[in-house]
Amino acid sequence: MLEIKNLNKSFGKNKILNNISFNINKGEIGVLLGKSGAGKTTLLRCICGLEDFDSGSIVIDKTTMKSSMDILKLKGQIGMVFQNFNLFPHMSVLENITCALVNVLGQSEKEALEKATSILDLVNLKDKLNSYPFELSGGQKQRVAIARAIALSPKILCFDEPTSALDLESIEDIINIMYKLKENGMTILIITHDLDFANKISDKSITIKNGLVDNLAIL
Repeated sequence: MLEIKNLNKSFGKNKILNNISFNINKGEIGVLLGKSGAGKTTLLRCICGLEDFDSGSIVIDKTTMKSSMDILKLKGQIGMVFQNFNLFPHMSVLENITCALVNVLGQSEKEALEKATSILDLVNLKDKLNSYPFELSGGQKQRVAIARAIALSPKILCFDEPTSALDLESIEDIINIMYKLKENGMTILIITHDLDFANKISDKSITIKNGLVDNLAIL
């Protein structure tokens, strides 16, 4: 379970997040809605430990975190799939996934290879394991980014605009993968402006307006 309690964040005198509170249960998919500049990306970055917050707390399965350093100590329990994918261009698809398994989790090359191959099968990219990012379509890059994120077995997986550069077929592929992750008990939080996608995928929607939770709906 992910619980956000009274989260606040300012940049100078500019209040970005104002006492944000909500929760998403294990195995649920939540979407963050709202106009650009509402604070959604800052909120997601705070949850992932990429941005420190001023006050409040983030709770994952009864573990309370009051700073980005607390979150980073969790070693991969919160995963992030970035809008521009952030794949390593000089590494193959397989290497993009095994890199963190070896260097972060300390797995052997054999263990990392077996896990990466299994995950690529899950996202239907086993035939692309030796390809490089420049050889892939946008939808394929997105699936590699998802594979890399779930390789660390996070409890929470966050997405920033996962459908923004994808065609309809690729969006359906991403939806199917998210459903598989949900079935396996993963909690997912997504920023999106795509309302059709949000309505299809979400169990709960949180609308952010001017740094506040403007609306919370269970779908």
